[in-house]
Formats: sequence, structure tokens, C-alpha cells
Amino acid sequence: MTKQAVFQGVTIAQRTLIEYWQRLRSEAGAVPRDAIDPGVLRSMLASISLVQFDASGDGRFRIAGSRLRDIFGMEARGRRVADVVGDHGDTYSLGLSAALERRAPVGGVIEEGGSVHAWLRLPLADANGQLTMVLCHDELLPSRRLAIPSTGSNSTVHKSSSRAAA
Repeated sequence: MTKQAVFQGVTIAQRTLIEYWQRLRSEAGAVPRDAIDPGVLRSMLASISLVQFDASGDGRFRIAGSRLRDIFGMEARGRRVADVVGDHGDTYSLGLSAALERRAPVGGVIEEGGSVHAWLRLPLADANGQLTMVLCHDELLPSRRLAIPSTGSNSTVHKSSSRAAA
């Protein structure tokens, strides 16, 4: 059995968020939603969103930073994830599922027409300890050069297509 590599982030902001998430992680491997201090995330709030899933598995944006409008072309807060349309909606949804299933950070980049969408998904537990939320960070980079080169064997970002995920 091989140990699964953990996504380390492709931007400084992502790496900072992953390190913060890992510090908060309990022995059971979960980070409680209530443990997240918005003050720590202050400089990143415009790129942060929080998606909560109900018992049927339907996800809804509880928080959506202002920069998500640039990515999705609409205000996402309060909307169901399924209602968020656009080129990045499918990748956004896949990342949510993967974070909950792996109980670990997932992320990657999407390259389209000269812009780069760097995305990160971090699973969070509700008050009952169930993984029902995902903290998300999404940013548009004008160039792939702004992404941090992978370091070490834990990097799982694949660059073989315009849609890459870890």
C-alpha cells in the first residue's frame, strides 16, 4: 500500500492556507469549521469561499469572496454549487468531492487563454465532526510564472492538459 501524496499548493497563499489547516487538524484528521479564525485569513478573504453540503449532498456557497465573481461571472454566495455555471464550474465541483473523500487538501491549476486559475479545496468538519464543508481558495494569475514550482515528491499537480488537478 502506498502513501497518497498530499497537495502542497501552487501559490504562496495556498501554501499558507494549507499550513494553517494542517496546524488545526485534529488527531482524527479533521479540521472543525469553528477552529478557522477569519482574522488569520484576512489578506485572502476576497479569494475565499465556504461550501456547505446538506444531507442529500447538495452544496451551497455560504461565503463567497468578491474575486469569485471574476472567475464565475456571477455572485456565488447563497447559490447552489450546481447553479454556478461557466467554464470552471465542473472543476470546482470535482475539487469539492475530492477534498471530502480524501480528507486532505486538493488543488491544481486551470489554464485557459493566457490566464491561470489556481484553486485549493480544504475539507472542514461541522459541530458533529462530520465533513460537510469545504474551505476554498481561488485566484486568477496573469501568468503560470506566478505559480510556485513544485518541490519534492509530494507535488501532484499534473500539467498535461488545460485542466489540472491534484
